[in-house]
Amino acid sequence: MTTASASWAASCDSGQRALAASSVITLYAFGPAFGLPDPSPFVTKAEMLLNLARLAYRVDTGGFREAPKGKLPYIDDDGTIVADSTFIRLHLERKHGIDFDAGLDAERRAVAWAIEKMCEDHLYWAVVRDRWIDDANFAKGPAKFFDKVPAPVRPLVVAVIRRKVRSGLKAHGIVRHTPDEIAGLARRDIHALAAVLGEKPYLMGDKPCGADATAFAFAAGLLCPIFEAPSRRAAEEHRNLVAYRDRMMGEFYPALAGAA
Repeated sequence: MTTASASWAASCDSGQRALAASSVITLYAFGPAFGLPDPSPFVTKAEMLLNLARLAYRVDTGGFREAPKGKLPYIDDDGTIVADSTFIRLHLERKHGIDFDAGLDAERRAVAWAIEKMCEDHLYWAVVRDRWIDDANFAKGPAKFFDKVPAPVRPLVVAVIRRKVRSGLKAHGIVRHTPDEIAGLARRDIHALAAVLGEKPYLMGDKPCGADATAFAFAAGLLCPIFEAPSRRAAEEHRNLVAYRDRMMGEFYPALAGAA
């Protein structure tokens, strides 16, 4: 850990952690899997935002069926339900008076936002393709999500869900490209993320900003050793991304540090 990141981490000691005034926020998540805080980068992002905001929260892994937008994450903040990781961020900023990008000028705020959305709205789809369409990766990863489905109907349920995922990927456009073309697009995203990070302890400098929640979630997911994919090999080429993943995991998820 660098001196700068150690200084920031020290400021987050439990004695200085801001507690929610009336109740603990509930984060609805899938739960840790594959050595990751959560298999969904968006759930990990939401949890990281709560950590960066120093707000007390609990994780509930039983809320998927009640998800207001049919997906995780969502939160219950003293009776206010907020779905989608980006709207969770906006809610936390508004209700709790948090500026996740404090100290950044307009240009650096814009760069942080652009990197965040590059990961979420472009790189994400290549990762989904690697996990859900590649049969070997599917068997090692997403297939585990269906273990609780009764065995007689499990193959049908799996086939239906995978077909929906493929349809979503086709609607987005990513699987209209060849595997090599998809890998090339993902590689450009990963190189861009690594270039912006550089040798800084956090994405935009000596303190984490809002986009670090996303950047860490994607770095951890890309580098997950369970999955074999061109995107993983591209991420492994960047020692700064590996070090960033390790540093953030050690700071925020010490129980999982070293699992990758």
